[in-house]
Amino acid sequence: MAKLTNKVALVTGGSRGIGAAIVERLAQDHADVAFTYRKAKDRAEALVDAVKELGRRGLAIRADSADPAELTAAVNRTVKDLGGLDILVSSAGMLLFKSVEEFTLEDFEAIVATDLRAAFIASQAALPHLKRGSRIIIVGSNIAHYAALPKTSFYAMVKAGLVGLAKGMARDLGPLGITVNVVEPGPIETEANPADGQYADPLKALMATPQFGQGRDVAGLVAYLASSESQFATGAVFTIDNGFTA
Repeated sequence: MAKLTNKVALVTGGSRGIGAAIVERLAQDHADVAFTYRKAKDRAEALVDAVKELGRRGLAIRADSADPAELTAAVNRTVKDLGGLDILVSSAGMLLFKSVEEFTLEDFEAIVATDLRAAFIASQAALPHLKRGSRIIIVGSNIAHYAALPKTSFYAMVKAGLVGLAKGMARDLGPLGITVNVVEPGPIETEANPADGQYADPLKALMATPQFGQGRDVAGLVAYLASSESQFATGAVFTIDNGFTA
């Protein structure tokens, strides 16, 4: 299937986990894909090779999503090296679980910068390059709606903020023909959240079936929202969490 032929995508935080799965899926659907990474250059280069094996152009850009200048530069380099930008996927985020009394001001500023402000910075930087029919897709979390475990107050806060940001941007950008949507995964098996980790059993108990999702599950939903088939979807929140918030 070639739903994204002649499209250029940028995925922030795309070198591992859900982000990497999104990069590969967009390439499978024939998009050229740039992505940002902060560490693990070898892993990023391997993902570029995987994109090229699919017959698409791949570009790994070292950028810290908490740094507005680096993130803006990543958007501009994508446009320069790949010839444009049609799809922005804001996937970068950090996991920081502490109780309210443990959380410091530095923690607060760090999680806001990486999980919330970065989505705004990337979107604003991308806007001059986006055409009618372009897509902005923000990867959030179902914890925005159901903070089921202790020590998730601030993670829930920034993910809820992404919903408000996307809904407002959808209104602002609708007249330009640009859609903005949020994808909210539940428990997905990654290095940072293994299916046999510390919180795995209580998380499984909250789902319709006791199993974690895979990155490809989220990537398939993102690919749909990136395609022309989703033209009537904007300002929406798509939860993919195996019934966690049902």
